[in-house]
Amino acid sequence: MHIDDFAKEKYISLATFKKDGSKVATPVWVAREGDRLYVITDAGSGKAKRLRNSSRAQIAPCDMRGNVSGDYVDATATLLDDLGTDRVNTLISRKYGLMARVFGLMGSVRRLVGRGEEQRVGIQITLG
Repeated sequence: MHIDDFAKEKYISLATFKKDGSKVATPVWVAREGDRLYVITDAGSGKAKRLRNSSRAQIAPCDMRGNVSGDYVDATATLLDDLGTDRVNTLISRKYGLMARVFGLMGSVRRLVGRGEEQRVGIQITLG
């Protein structure tokens, strides 16, 4: 698949790797800017923790439940700083509109009621 194909998908499966080499895949929303793909996640999520250890990743098209509909492609995924994460939030909001805002509000409500102080972090994905 080409970057254009992934960018058109509503979800992609982002596979990251544990220290023992085993793969853990998660369905995520995806946005594109230039020759890079971007996703957003909680800073304390498993995928963020794994990416702190290794930028090795794979991506494949999938549905919202993570059922993959194509082959995995090797990629490099890196966590972004606050400025980069703000940019990813903008890209995701543009692509997913109301749904992105609803999920963003849900995170704010969780923080208000003390059920999650989790910050978000952007992930930049480069194919190959």
